[in-house]
Amino acid sequence: MMETAKQNKEIRRELHTAAAGLHVRESATGEASRTIAGYAILFNVESAPLWSDDDTEAREVITPEAVTKELLDGSDIKFTMFHDRQLILSRSNNGSGTLSYNIDDKGVSFEFEAPHTADGDKALELVKRGDISGCSFMFTTRYWDEAFVERTARSIGSRTVIVYRVKTITGIYDFTLAADPAYPATSVEAREFADSLRDENTENDRERSERVAKQVREMRAAVNRKLSI
Repeated sequence: MMETAKQNKEIRRELHTAAAGLHVRESATGEASRTIAGYAILFNVESAPLWSDDDTEAREVITPEAVTKELLDGSDIKFTMFHDRQLILSRSNNGSGTLSYNIDDKGVSFEFEAPHTADGDKALELVKRGDISGCSFMFTTRYWDEAFVERTARSIGSRTVIVYRVKTITGIYDFTLAADPAYPATSVEAREFADSLRDENTENDRERSERVAKQVREMRAAVNRKLSI
């Protein structure tokens, strides 16, 4: 029962997208454009490390099947700056609104007209100047359920690289402009998330070791019984 409750627990995550083609689209009429476009989600691209120590690091990948049009159309997605919902630039509520999006082989692209507000003017200028170079999105999934997130590991030299492949996203809550296209390693939420996954890995390793030790004890006991007979 406890394991099922853990598997069903949804964790809300913030994932930043670097080099996502963020730009102000050129106007066909030659007039100044206010259309901001780019990719909020990239598929099959490994994130920066969730954590890294002497012998282990962990990364995350969003797979193409994790995001569907039905999921996007059923979400209330606010486009903000820096995940601050007071700095809203656009919105799609159940597929309708000022924010448009599209799913292709690369990921989830978006575009919207920057509003004629102080925040809209600020966003437009920062994107034009290249001061804002990435995007981010907030989502939920079930990290302890292999049907939602698959955990694999590979060895690179003496280090083990753990990759969490997100196969199903249960909710998308915002897209945002991000000044630093990397995982927010200094945020409390990111540290708590990384620690929880690290604890999970340690617990799994401990359980595997205990199972092996139990099997060895049973084998030795069986040998001793045969010798005594």
